[in-house]
Amino acid sequence: VQLQACGGGLVQAGGSLILSCAASETIITRSIMAWYRQAPGKQRELVARINSGGSTNYADSVKGRFTISMSNSKNTVYLQMNSLKPEDTAIYYCNARQGVLRPTDYWGQGTLVTVSS
Repeated sequence: VQLQACGGGLVQAGGSLILSCAASETIITRSIMAWYRQAPGKQRELVARINSGGSTNYADSVKGRFTISMSNSKNTVYLQMNSLKPEDTAIYYCNARQGVLRPTDYWGQGTLVTVSS
């Protein structure tokens, strides 16, 4: 399984970006898909996740600004990021988790988002 994330870049505060995560096979319907981020000097944190039924969860810091969605036909998960803040600056990672008792995690390579003030 390979996850290819893209869409990062440099944006001014208040701007928008959309990240994409393309899976090499049809895993998104069998996984909980998520976006994590890691800022310099900080631990990786969950940003948003979506299950195969379309239910979503968000970190409090991004609620109302970010939206996670997926396209089953394209095996792709998206993260629409609006009203970006400098504190959103981080490397964003796509994640696919399968299983409950002994979950298996797959990670994308990360894409850098930089928000300037």
